[in-house]
Amino acid sequence: MTPEDLLNTLDDLGDGEFKKFKWFLQQANIIQGLPTIKKSRLEMTNRWDTVDLMVQTYRLPGAVKVTRKVLERISRNDLLLSLSASRSRAEDVMVPVPEPCPIMFYQQMLQSNFQDKFTCAQEGWTEDKQRLADIYTELYITAGYDVHINTQHEVRQIEKAWKPAEPEKPIRPTDMFKHPSGDYRPIKTVMTNGIAGIGKTFLVHKFVLDWAEKRSNQDVHLIFPFTFRQLNPLKGEKFSLAELIHECIPETVGIPQDALNYIFTDVQSSGITNYDKSKFKLLFVFDGLDESRLHLDLHSEDIRSVDVTKATKTDVLLRKLINGKLLRSARIWITTRPAAANQIPREFISSTIEVRGFTDQQKEEYFRKRFKGKEQADKLICHIKTTGSLHIMCHIPVFCWITATVLEDVLKTREGGELPRTLTEMYAEFLVFQIDRTKEKYGPEKSIQYIKSLAKLAFEQLEKGNLIFYEKDLRESGIDFSEASVCSGVFTEIFKEDRGRKGKDKMFSFVHLSVQEFLAALYVRMSLINSNKNVMLSPPLSLKNLRLLFSKISSKKINKISIDRALQSSNGHLDLFLRFLLGLSLQTNQDKLQSLLKKTDCRSKTNQKTIQYIKEKLGENLSPERSINLLHCLNELNDRSLIEETQQYLSSGSLSTYELSPAQWSALVFILLSSEEHLHVFDLKKYSASEEALLRLLLVVKASKTALLSNCNLSERTCEALSLVLSSQVSSLTELNLSNNDLKDLGVKLLSAGLESPHCALKILR
Repeated sequence: MTPEDLLNTLDDLGDGEFKKFKWFLQQANIIQGLPTIKKSRLEMTNRWDTVDLMVQTYRLPGAVKVTRKVLERISRNDLLLSLSASRSRAEDVMVPVPEPCPIMFYQQMLQSNFQDKFTCAQEGWTEDKQRLADIYTELYITAGYDVHINTQHEVRQIEKAWKPAEPEKPIRPTDMFKHPSGDYRPIKTVMTNGIAGIGKTFLVHKFVLDWAEKRSNQDVHLIFPFTFRQLNPLKGEKFSLAELIHECIPETVGIPQDALNYIFTDVQSSGITNYDKSKFKLLFVFDGLDESRLHLDLHSEDIRSVDVTKATKTDVLLRKLINGKLLRSARIWITTRPAAANQIPREFISSTIEVRGFTDQQKEEYFRKRFKGKEQADKLICHIKTTGSLHIMCHIPVFCWITATVLEDVLKTREGGELPRTLTEMYAEFLVFQIDRTKEKYGPEKSIQYIKSLAKLAFEQLEKGNLIFYEKDLRESGIDFSEASVCSGVFTEIFKEDRGRKGKDKMFSFVHLSVQEFLAALYVRMSLINSNKNVMLSPPLSLKNLRLLFSKISSKKINKISIDRALQSSNGHLDLFLRFLLGLSLQTNQDKLQSLLKKTDCRSKTNQKTIQYIKEKLGENLSPERSINLLHCLNELNDRSLIEETQQYLSSGSLSTYELSPAQWSALVFILLSSEEHLHVFDLKKYSASEEALLRLLLVVKASKTALLSNCNLSERTCEALSLVLSSQVSSLTELNLSNNDLKDLGVKLLSAGLESPHCALKILR
């Protein structure tokens, strides 16, 4: 037990309960033979001061006894159970083979090795390592009571998630295996959800380092952190569990296989399913389920038993660990991107948490850590806050790193220069920065050659949906394996090579999905400008495509094909790629990348035709998500005419008197979703008291806290749409006024279906 455990317990008390707790500390003989603490010493103390006073007065063991006694007296048995169950230091147990040795010996050995591994870390993928404690910014982590499978592009998910409906209670990483309700419940498996680059792997490293440095979770005897990147090359191969651990986690080799086999056999044969009651307390971490190429198939029935000490296929070992057939009392922690979460059936997950990235306050903290000068930090933070797309993307830690890298360079090298305002400008500057850094060492020709190879790889693997690439993937893209290794050594902050077991298995990946999407868009633009080649044509080639293949390809045609392909995607997986591709059609962005692109005359007339085509598409019956992305595309093309036109209508205060076009309705949704003011209370009558207006503004209703729809001539037709809003897991709506509308019985029945949904957050319905 440590003072931190006592502080965590006091943090869970309400203000009134905390006052009562301090009152009991003043009473005589709360525990026979222990002194009281004077009222004058307790009067002004906060929770951590109270812990310090208790430890000074009673020493730590006595402070624990007193805390337990007072928790009994104030009827907080849930905290009493939790405190007992989460003893901060596990009991020492002997491991008799290969020679008698206490488990604490192996624990301390492993902790020492993990300190060596995780004390320093790379931010982004910089070559220089820094102390993890110096660069780590706490992440916003919340409870997720269900696994939400979201197939939309992850940029859309971060746009929705950055304004939660209600202030949610954040979860401390140290409390992951405690139930969000605060009640004591045994938890075996935790799944951590979060989009790419949001900080899941950093969170794992920080958790393991805190354990290794004895700051938290000292009840755990041994932690085994795996990554699916390491495990993928072992697909189909056979290992005992101890052999697999030694193969993937070099820091464990000091623990003999016989000792591990003894521990695993003891856990398996005990029949105990509760971690807190197990003699050996083990935690297995599996980071990056979304990158798994193993055959887990947890949905299937598998009655075969496995001897934990015998060689078994890697896939089977993992499947048995996750479904609880192997080492039933061991805890499991899985991290994943949302789209892959459904690989683990709900019945095998005890608790889910979501990593939301940085809050606005945490973003500021990150940039102030990075930029020591207050004036410079203030300037950058102000710029990001006033640039909508950058502000939203900075909820992703990796994007914060990219932004900081670019802005730091711009401020150093171009005094008074304009800062990037669009995503394309930001990523173009990032790429130029990387090329300039490598030119001196490798020469301009080699640097450009490597970037072109990476761009081709990015495009071809994006089309296949791959984020990590093995030798087979590279061969299929026509890329030489050794060349990829060289690229990873040159552009260390864009592309990385990871080595698997004993350096044999190599895998490659980009620093973030958005970097891959930018390079993929650059490859399309390079192919057009440098080679008059249209790589967007998908086989099999039709007669129409064959004509296009042998004709002069224009930028306008490429843009049109790309827009159409992105709009055909049901999950928007090409949304960000499209933003980058259109942004790269601007002369200003091509000038930045002149070392990669031949000089062309980017006629404004061509871009105007693309802008007009986007506006025509906005006039069609598109989903709200696709419409919003097209408006982002207009922003990348530096066209705000539609937004400004609609804003003028909005600021006039008489929007309802105008007949808006479908494109203007989409622009209105875009404007309202970007506004804190409009999202607090949504009043349909400000825009148009009609069913058509409501149906066009449903995304705004979903994102608002209060929706005032009274006297809006609504009928049962709109109730089905409102029911879908109410049952949505990402709906922010807590108050809905539908009074004085002719909804009829059918409308009420349709509405009831949404109200009955477990995801409905509505508190007031009129």
